[in-house]
Amino acid sequence: MVGERKISLFGVINTLILTLVAVATLYPIVYITAISLSDTVSVVQGKVFLFPKRLNFEAYGEVLKNDTIPRAYLNSVFYTALGTFVNLLFTAVAAYPLSQKGFFGRKFFMTAIVLTMFLNPGIIPTYVVVQQLGLTDSVWALVLPNAIWTMELIILKSFYENMSSQIREAALIDGASEYRILFNIVIPLSKPALASIGLFYFMGHWNSFFLPLIYLNDPDKYPLQVVLRDMLIYSAENDAGLVDRSALAPQSIKNATIVLSMIPVLLLYPFAQKYFAKGVMLGSEKG
Repeated sequence: MVGERKISLFGVINTLILTLVAVATLYPIVYITAISLSDTVSVVQGKVFLFPKRLNFEAYGEVLKNDTIPRAYLNSVFYTALGTFVNLLFTAVAAYPLSQKGFFGRKFFMTAIVLTMFLNPGIIPTYVVVQQLGLTDSVWALVLPNAIWTMELIILKSFYENMSSQIREAALIDGASEYRILFNIVIPLSKPALASIGLFYFMGHWNSFFLPLIYLNDPDKYPLQVVLRDMLIYSAENDAGLVDRSALAPQSIKNATIVLSMIPVLLLYPFAQKYFAKGVMLGSEKG
């Protein structure tokens, strides 16, 4: 029959595997959200599974009432926004000359950059450099040492290489400088690639807790992930100063904080998702 679809064994197996992956991915999110929206008695008695019991928002009120979590939340937003901007700017500028075949020393620089993926000096030399530069306990300690990620640089360089060379040649004939070509032509045409690597940069900064933990000494400068780490590791007696728990279960407070930390990612991803398909099609633009 016309329009009848044949169900294959591969399709059935593939659907089952993807369904299991989806369930395994969604279950922790649903469970954490249910705990954060349930009352204390239901949480302590272990009655919460996938749906909240006796819906209430007291845990969120306790989290937002204390200065620690909102301040850490704003710190994370600031660090992530600044870090992602610096990452995208530096990566876009660095990838442009490396994508030009006539650039002197192109192979040498690319070899040196690729070697950093395999010969990482480690955290101690990096910490010494940051300390000697006087960047410790500042936002620049989190941003500058990670201004460019090697894999993202290679991705953007490949995107530049697949762009039509006629655009650049026409701009040069019209008297445009390399800086103007980069910022007025190349970067606007590279929005899909920039959005793709920008989301990875965003996730890296938003989920980072180790670098702030070793570079920041002032608790008021801690991002949300460091505060959340302390809440998850220490017992209720040890971290009682983080939030005012009142009569709420510690699980509700912790899970409410986790849910709040997921909100920016959940809001950003739907808008950036459409750029991923475009970002995969390197060089698909017409010259």
